[in-house]
Amino acid sequence: MKTLDPETLRSVVESVVAKLAQGSVPAAPAPAAAKSSCGCGCPGDSGKSGVFTCVDKAAEAANDAHLKLKKLGVAGRAKVVEIVKTLAVSNAEAWGKFEMEETKIGRLDHKIEKLQITKNVPGVEWLRPDAMSGDGGITLEEYAPFGVVGAILPVTHSVPTLTGNVINMVAAGNAIVFNPHPGGARSAALAVRAYNEAIQRELGIANLITTIEEPTLESFELICKNPLIPLLAITGGPAVVSAAMKSGKRAICAGPGNPTVVVDETADLAKAARDVIQGGAYDNNLLCIGEKAVFVVGSVFNRFCEELQKAGAARLTSAQLEQLTKSAFTYKETDGGCSHPVVNRAFVGADPTKLAQVAGTSVAANTPLLFAETDADHAFVQEEQMMPVLPIVAVPDFVTGVREAKRAEHGYRHSAIIHSKDVDHMTYMAREMDTTIFVKNGPSVAGLGLGGEGYLSYSIATTTGEGITTPKTFTRIRRCVMVENLRII
Repeated sequence: MKTLDPETLRSVVESVVAKLAQGSVPAAPAPAAAKSSCGCGCPGDSGKSGVFTCVDKAAEAANDAHLKLKKLGVAGRAKVVEIVKTLAVSNAEAWGKFEMEETKIGRLDHKIEKLQITKNVPGVEWLRPDAMSGDGGITLEEYAPFGVVGAILPVTHSVPTLTGNVINMVAAGNAIVFNPHPGGARSAALAVRAYNEAIQRELGIANLITTIEEPTLESFELICKNPLIPLLAITGGPAVVSAAMKSGKRAICAGPGNPTVVVDETADLAKAARDVIQGGAYDNNLLCIGEKAVFVVGSVFNRFCEELQKAGAARLTSAQLEQLTKSAFTYKETDGGCSHPVVNRAFVGADPTKLAQVAGTSVAANTPLLFAETDADHAFVQEEQMMPVLPIVAVPDFVTGVREAKRAEHGYRHSAIIHSKDVDHMTYMAREMDTTIFVKNGPSVAGLGLGGEGYLSYSIATTTGEGITTPKTFTRIRRCVMVENLRII
């Protein structure tokens, strides 16, 4: 039997004390509120338009929705994808503003754009069956849904990640239970309600997409344990990734990253500077693929820094950077640090103007990015700081630059970028870094099809190896074999 939490206990005590004062104390204490029939025993209601207080009830509702979607076939999935993409684009401005007001991180124009480009996330067209035919007969392999996916959302891109996941997961035939980051939970609920209401209106399916209204670590643990949820998809920090991988279920995990850049002596420096700003400044560097540290061959270091300033970035002095560093990182053991610096969350996704003030200077309101010269061991180089502040490190040669870039990337094998006209250099770095995304002569966002070829997804499964997620990622392969028959050749 679940024990009473402190708040409930306090409420019971206050009730008894009040009745004592009135002289009307019952012979026995009033029983606790009746528990629901769900496995977790919470008093949660049945949910409305996909927003639930109870994980078990959300999972049950999502499972029912999955079974209804199954009856509608691929055409039903395609209709859901169409509904979600249409709503995401048409509501991009309103939802972007709502998320910006709730999370207070990043840039509004990019919040809006991240929703507008969800139309580039692949749908049912990605699920083409594989067929084999020979003297032994024919074999068909198809991509089947898992049923219900339990998904964790980050605060950095709450609605865009939710939307991209919905497109991929529903295209694969699944329903979803989301456990958003508490800092973006209201934004997630806003989108879930709108999507579900439209889906129910068009297809008669309720709760295909569900979310937990007040997400906690406990609700995440309940998702991991729920028997109706066979698959987990995690976009979050190392702690939830580790917990998901220990759950005993298949887990698709987007782990940490610290994308590094190498600029060699052959690079088009003006273009490299513009590209680094475009990727590193996007949504104030909240993207997991965004440029976090740049290693520049010494012979072109000064020219590259000049090009950064010409392109609009503002340079901090060493003293200004150190003043910013003292506030942007902590070494306190109580904050999770001690042996290494830990990012001060108050500065994640902050505007360059705010960060410049902390550094003891000021910059123009339209400044996209701050940068400063550092050594390779500086906190801004070694930590995934998610701020529009780029450390620029001078290296004696290209090989040293790649070695230091790899060291700063910490073997996450997430993303890396090179600016060079030397094909041998491109090949060498690609092999050495061994990252999921490797961009040559472009901004990091080109790795997601934004200015480069390819498709978009906000969930990049680096830890478990699936890479940029697609509908196939959320399926199980089923094989059907007809022996010595139906081959007509």
